[in-house]
Amino acid sequence: MSVPATDRTANNELTAHTVESLSSWLADRIALYLRRTPSEIAPTVPLAEYGLDSVAALSLCGDIEEDFDLVLEPTVAWDYPTVEALAQHLVEELRAMEGENR
Repeated sequence: MSVPATDRTANNELTAHTVESLSSWLADRIALYLRRTPSEIAPTVPLAEYGLDSVAALSLCGDIEEDFDLVLEPTVAWDYPTVEALAQHLVEELRAMEGENR
């Protein structure tokens, strides 16, 4: 049985995400909210130190849902307080979601 092209594309997009690619995506988004450049957002510095507030965290969750079809609690930015930690969590969630879709 062959897999429709659209399903194959969706699975390839999920497996293509890495901690590095998601870190870059997160840094871009967070920099936008905080009116900084992405290069100013270090992957290991707590987001709260940059001034990320609950409004920005909620917006970030909305962007994650929109771009990755992954619903997260707004507290995720505090549960995984750095870009690196949040990117790792997203990779795990996306892989779990991929496993559910097989």
